[in-house]
Amino acid sequence: MRISPARIWRERGARYRLEAVRCRKCGHVYYPPKKVCPACRSREMEKVVLPPKGKLLAWSIEYTVPEGYRKYAPIVLGLVELQGGVRVLAPIVDVRPEELRKGMMVEAVLRRVYEDGDEGVIVYGIKFVPAEQD
Repeated sequence: MRISPARIWRERGARYRLEAVRCRKCGHVYYPPKKVCPACRSREMEKVVLPPKGKLLAWSIEYTVPEGYRKYAPIVLGLVELQGGVRVLAPIVDVRPEELRKGMMVEAVLRRVYEDGDEGVIVYGIKFVPAEQD
């Protein structure tokens, strides 16, 4: 698969910093960012940085994964509600599936997602890990 470095560059805010957008007209927040608000159709969007911590609401464990990702199996995809109420679907890592529990605190980290061949682009993205208890 060929990866476009230009696309990775354009999406760097959402991909690396949990940047979302807030509609200036109705106040809805969207992650990943959207150019038009689905709620009110406004194009008046402003960037906001989401908080890195949240709680795990639900998850799915994928044991059968596509070629190129088999070394990461099983892959846990979790629905995380960040502080502030925005929900994000992302991989949950550094925890065994049997240790997951509803409501556990997690935090965003930047991790390698995949590589485009031996000499291609290395793509990083947001994943979530169990958070240190305050």
